[in-house]
Amino acid sequence: MNWIILIIAGLFEVGFTTCLGKAKETNGTASMLWIIGFFVSLSVSMLLLYKATQTLPMGTAYAVWTGIGAVGTVIIGIIFFKEPVDFWRIFFIAALIGSIVGLKFVSH
Repeated sequence: MNWIILIIAGLFEVGFTTCLGKAKETNGTASMLWIIGFFVSLSVSMLLLYKATQTLPMGTAYAVWTGIGAVGTVIIGIIFFKEPVDFWRIFFIAALIGSIVGLKFVSH
């Protein structure tokens, strides 16, 4: 169950980075709403990370959380923010995903 909580925490990390990107692109009320979304996502992400670390090793949980956030943020950047896509970027994202999966399998 705590692995599911950790994955959800990582998805909220993607949420708060996405909100930062959208806040940068907008101004006025829209920007303020994205900033509020940032703080809500940040709070939920940290709370769920804290909950997951109650039973998972801290180092593993943190590495998986940041890995999910990094991979998700890159994918969101490519899809919604028109960030560049090239072989090496995809290669290293795949390596990061492999590392996250590997940590899951070696953690007891």
